[in-house]
Amino acid sequence: MIFSEKENYSAENEIIENYTQVAVIGAGHAGVEAALACARTGIDTVLFTMSLDAVANMPCNPSIGGTGKGHLVYEIDALGGEMGRAADLVTLQSRTLNLGKGAAVHSKRIQADRRKYQALMKHTLEMTDDLRLIQAEITEIITEKINSDKQKIVAVKTRLGEVWKVDAAIICSGTFLESRIFVGHTNYEAGPDGLLPSKGLSKSLSDHGIKLMRFKTGTPARIKRNTIDLDILEEQQGEEPITPYSSSTGETELDSLKQIPCHIVYTTKKTHEIIKENINRSAMYSGQIHGTGPRYCPSIEDKIVRFADKERHQLFVEPMGEDTEEMYLQGFSTSMPTDVQMKMIHSLKGFEKAEVMRYAYAIEYDCCDPLGLHPTLEFKNIEGLYGAGQFNGTSGYEEAAAQGLLAGLNASLRIRGKDPLILPRSGSYLGTLVDDLVTKGTNEPYRMMTSRSEYRLLLRQDNADLRLTKTGYECGLVSEEKYKKFLEKKQMIEDEIKRLEHLNLSPSYASAFLEKIGETPVHSGVSMADLLRRPAVTYESLEEIDRNRPSLPRAVRTTVEVSIKYEGYIKKQLAEVRRHEALEEKILPEDIDYSKVKGLRIEACQKLTKQRPMTVGQASRISGVSPADISVLLIYLGIK
Repeated sequence: MIFSEKENYSAENEIIENYTQVAVIGAGHAGVEAALACARTGIDTVLFTMSLDAVANMPCNPSIGGTGKGHLVYEIDALGGEMGRAADLVTLQSRTLNLGKGAAVHSKRIQADRRKYQALMKHTLEMTDDLRLIQAEITEIITEKINSDKQKIVAVKTRLGEVWKVDAAIICSGTFLESRIFVGHTNYEAGPDGLLPSKGLSKSLSDHGIKLMRFKTGTPARIKRNTIDLDILEEQQGEEPITPYSSSTGETELDSLKQIPCHIVYTTKKTHEIIKENINRSAMYSGQIHGTGPRYCPSIEDKIVRFADKERHQLFVEPMGEDTEEMYLQGFSTSMPTDVQMKMIHSLKGFEKAEVMRYAYAIEYDCCDPLGLHPTLEFKNIEGLYGAGQFNGTSGYEEAAAQGLLAGLNASLRIRGKDPLILPRSGSYLGTLVDDLVTKGTNEPYRMMTSRSEYRLLLRQDNADLRLTKTGYECGLVSEEKYKKFLEKKQMIEDEIKRLEHLNLSPSYASAFLEKIGETPVHSGVSMADLLRRPAVTYESLEEIDRNRPSLPRAVRTTVEVSIKYEGYIKKQLAEVRRHEALEEKILPEDIDYSKVKGLRIEACQKLTKQRPMTVGQASRISGVSPADISVLLIYLGIK
């Protein structure tokens, strides 16, 4: 429903009995963080969910983190979000991936107790001031026209006919918009886990000029634990000690946690034969599914077709929770019919007698084209309306939660009359994620990976708080207590780096240590920091010749070691950041007419006119805009 300037929405148009400053539509991972960010900064917030039993649901993988994704969880915590703390409290197993590689790509991943995570998040919402959690389906947005090109959000409407007047709204619909489930040749309207789909909101959004796309994702079957012969499978234990996601979690709080092992199994020649023989019965390959699926998390039949030369594919058997027999078969998502699914599962070693508790399925759903969003995640054509999570074309709980946090903060800042929060890609993975979405768009569910960032050595897990806690504090989301602890930690890191740089050792003393660990001795005095820069030397190993060192938390020791070891590379990346900052700070006028910029290529003119980038830096990353176009644009701006 759109009202003209002369027909401004009011109680005369429809009876209004409800009002909130911010309406958050959907209580998945994006919605939870968005609602908490608003409410915790003093904004009256209503979080609408189609089912109170599905708050913070994990319909797919019962895990949080992973390559690139773990970085996002640390960043969420640094900004004042909730996911990291909740994940710590429901951890079944913790592992850090890529430990054999450099610190930039070390990524924490945990197995989470699915139901405990849901219950914890729901209760957190229920106990948060200025936040109401309501079971209701939003089917319509209501706007007023500002001018011929722009509207503003004024209200949302539920399926039961209730109208809520709002100052801002955040759409966090996940995979529910006009969603459809596919299993073989059977398909029907449904949301994840057999919940109801969202009906009507897609049409309302389209009517308001929001471009929608159709994406697809899927999930594997759940297997009954005691019907799997786990004894013959490769066991995967958790790491010790556990490094928590959240700075609110005590460093030793998780040390006594009894971790549940995961297991590894592989597809067999028989598995591949079954899939090839029945490929025409897959919903993906029978032409029923039209949505684009995730490239980096394909179905097992897609893997067999695309990687026909591979004799086997690795799968992970992961627990869904402490109090359930359901096991998740990571890497085995499929849209095959149920009889084929059973044959595929029984072809796996140890799964000969396995019983399926939930069948695998593929799901199609509507999402927006993120090119229609500002870097604040506000829609360009509708003031006060924000998008977050899978609705913005991403995949994964972590990407969703991070976007929800940013959208919530920006809605809150807008209402409080403060400047918006735009995170540069050089400062966070969240900034990289959003910049990729709003400048390049996506034609498939976007997944965060460390390779997405050209600044990944600067954007490590261990320094997420150093990069973002001050920002969270300035936005009003990080508490005084948490900020004070952060400043104390920051000071400890700085003091220890300085101490190691100035603590010099004699050649004989240093050489004795180096020879003992098989390193080349030195012939002149050397600082403790210089020793630490050597690949074979660790901060812990230096304790032998550094007896008077201060007692420091693990997190501090980690950051000190990485900062010193990678100092040269870090300085190079910081210099690169500084070179690009000039373009990022060059604001493009909102009313610039690109057709009048002489020398700008037609393609660049069209792309810039359509996407309306906020800065020259953002413009430079738009597909179809060349360095020559940027030079022309800079000259034009300089003489205007």
